[in-house]
Amino acid sequence: MAIQTSDTVANDGLNAFETTVGASPSLLIFSGAVPANCAAADPAGTLATLTLPADWLANAGSRQKALAGTWSGTATGTGTPASWRIKVGATCHMQGTAGVGSGDMNFNGTITSGQTVTVSTFTLTDGNP
Repeated sequence: MAIQTSDTVANDGLNAFETTVGASPSLLIFSGAVPANCAAADPAGTLATLTLPADWLANAGSRQKALAGTWSGTATGTGTPASWRIKVGATCHMQGTAGVGSGDMNFNGTITSGQTVTVSTFTLTDGNP
């Protein structure tokens, strides 16, 4: 049998994640593939660096935590998003795949330098029922 947790424990864990990362982290979007882990160097091809709001995720409920506020910034590169990282300074706290209509973070097209990049949906889910 797999380990199971209550919704309360799952929601508290998701809320603790945001507290641990802290206020206003950076979201970096890359054209290079997602690295093997957060300790690895950043991928090539920085497309945009967005400073997230101080309270960047809503309170967890039903084992999910969605983006809060506006995740938006100006692109500094041109290309197709392939990966992203949430960082504070040089420390990567989370990463995932990106794509046009696919990936852990979806974009509606390629990114062009100078354009405004906005992430409209993002949900962090606790998968341990």
